[in-house]
Amino acid sequence: MVANVPGAWPSSHRPSSRSVPDLTLRVDKLNDHSPRNWHRENNTIDYSRNISTSAHEGLRPVATLTDQWEQNNQYRADPGIAFEQPILSAQSVPHFLDRLRPVNGVKANESFPPDPSVDTARLSRSFLRNAHHFQMGDLNHFEAPNATHVTNNTVVTSGSTNGWEILQKHTAPNALHDSDARYDAPKCDEDTRVEVTGELMGWIKDRSHPQQLLCMTGAAGSGKSALQQSIAECCAKDKILGAAYFISAADSNRNTASTIVPTIAYQLGLNHPILRRFIAAEVEHDPLIFSRSLKAQMNVLIVRPFESLRRSEECDLSTFPYAILIDGLDECQGDTNTTDGLGRVRIKYKAEDRQAELLSAIKHSLLTRDLPFRIFVASRPEWAIHTALGSTATNTTRQRICVGYLQRRFQDIGLRIGQPDWFTEDNIETLVQAGSGQFVYVATVYKYVSERRASPAHMLKTVLGWKPWQATRPFEALDILYTNILLDAKEAYEAVDAHGGRDFLCLFEMFCMDAGGDLSLFGKVLGAHHLSALLNLESNVLEILTLDLRSLVYLVENEAGTMHLAVYHKSLSDFMNEAGRAKDLFVPSSRVYTHLAKCYMQHIIESPELHSLPDKQEDMSVSEQCLKTAITGLRFLKSAVAIDDEIVEFTQKGGWDKIDMILSEPLGFGIIFSRYWGYASNWIEYIGDAAALNKDKPEAAAVMSKYLEKWKPLCRRKEREHYLECQSKVI
Repeated sequence: MVANVPGAWPSSHRPSSRSVPDLTLRVDKLNDHSPRNWHRENNTIDYSRNISTSAHEGLRPVATLTDQWEQNNQYRADPGIAFEQPILSAQSVPHFLDRLRPVNGVKANESFPPDPSVDTARLSRSFLRNAHHFQMGDLNHFEAPNATHVTNNTVVTSGSTNGWEILQKHTAPNALHDSDARYDAPKCDEDTRVEVTGELMGWIKDRSHPQQLLCMTGAAGSGKSALQQSIAECCAKDKILGAAYFISAADSNRNTASTIVPTIAYQLGLNHPILRRFIAAEVEHDPLIFSRSLKAQMNVLIVRPFESLRRSEECDLSTFPYAILIDGLDECQGDTNTTDGLGRVRIKYKAEDRQAELLSAIKHSLLTRDLPFRIFVASRPEWAIHTALGSTATNTTRQRICVGYLQRRFQDIGLRIGQPDWFTEDNIETLVQAGSGQFVYVATVYKYVSERRASPAHMLKTVLGWKPWQATRPFEALDILYTNILLDAKEAYEAVDAHGGRDFLCLFEMFCMDAGGDLSLFGKVLGAHHLSALLNLESNVLEILTLDLRSLVYLVENEAGTMHLAVYHKSLSDFMNEAGRAKDLFVPSSRVYTHLAKCYMQHIIESPELHSLPDKQEDMSVSEQCLKTAITGLRFLKSAVAIDDEIVEFTQKGGWDKIDMILSEPLGFGIIFSRYWGYASNWIEYIGDAAALNKDKPEAAAVMSKYLEKWKPLCRRKEREHYLECQSKVI
């Protein structure tokens, strides 16, 4: 809406006298045209000035919607409100006013004394002054002085911002020890690690012990998270668990440090209403605390509220739940907004800096004051803690745990097969020594030998033959175990005639990348069914591919019914992604992208021509959805290698012509790219990069360049039309 256009209301549409607030508009930046972002948290409305006036005084007609989208996507408007809104036509304003209705019993004709500080020049350009407690379409306004913000289409002006609700928005629910996302989280078996668990619980419960911080370090797969989960459940049972935070690199909701302190503060506040009130008050005083350093957050959200609680004498701190557990510190990554565009090495440094910052904040905020906490941290021995903290579990202790685990598991197998003496104690000692106390090693061995399709004794003999002759590398035994399991699965899969010519390792890595989101389309995992259709594979290809890998991976089905891979332990992904460890089993991502690009081009060529597209994506058939995925998947051409000949063949067989026919449809771009215009622009850019790299094939490059020059302005035009269509719907 723009209020500085000269003119007057048409007499036939002159509104009746009523009190309305100053509702002049401005738009600071309009870089995101998505309708979903029209009402944003930082948008504010200033209702501090109230006047009484008739509705026609100072009103001017507003301009019709013009092609200002091309002018840097900016709308002219006056200061007063940050709110993305289209410009209304003069004819639409009376109907717009008619949509106002009082709520909560407030009459529309109520008015307030005039404010002499009001800028009269500004008043001459404004309308809807002094109205309050009203509803305007989907926009609701509820008045309470001193604070203002827009949330979920609701303008809230409140004198006391709810600090507890703000805190909740900055927490990570998935990180709690009993969160739904961590359902059936690994923990120690009932009879395992009894001594270690007892030692740790003894330290936590000993309030007189001078050591407040304990860090348990160990290699990947040594069972740190399982032990931490058991400790969390023991503390919760004894009502001494103050807070727990389980970090996971695979979960974007809990893999950065930004939510750690707020989540811990939230859990602590749940334990006492007075503390909760003090924490909320601190947030209300400084709502921007979540953008400050971790040390500042810890002081404001934890230390100061506890000091206030102590002074209030409303709580006996000796009875307050005091155990704070943090698991997976090494998986804490740098915040996304600070790592965008960085290389892998610099991203790792950023993550290490963030981990060190968290430890420093704990040291200087929670350990130097008279606070009741016992803090238990579990992590790999990474740089951030390597020089400062040691491991609570010695190598001897870890080996004792692994021996007990294998003994019980092998005894269970003996009962199942009716052969209690199928293994020896020497077998167990040999396996534990080979695994150097790594729990993931013995756990994987157990899964492998217990495979019901084979004899446990035979599988055990096979594993014993894989042990390293000397421990030259920390993961040597685990690497040998993974290598041989994968090689056996590869040989078995490729021996089947129907699988001739297939690359087992490439397919396995492809499904692993899809599960990790590296192949996602518009933020959604493709899934086994979709990929198998695109690559002309069996519908149950994932089950067949992993038939001999059940000790390493399992299959899960998401809410959308899509099946994908999941690994039992992150150490397998570490192994697969490190060329020095995986050696001949290592599959670079470029190999997967090349295979996919070739298959996608072949799928497009073989697909029948589409003479029309459905109006809605949900109406697309399976074949149409696969064609859509194949077209958008050509973005992988940028990362593919040695693919020039396939691009030339695709060009000669009319592949680009077929894509052009689809994109030239009235709804073509919108349907194929789901109206993600930034994605469409990037896709055109990636195709352009592939054309530029195809210098030795000038004919194919010329065809690609011809269509690129056609698609670029077409994409911009479709984007603009979609934007204006969305804006017009708001009126």
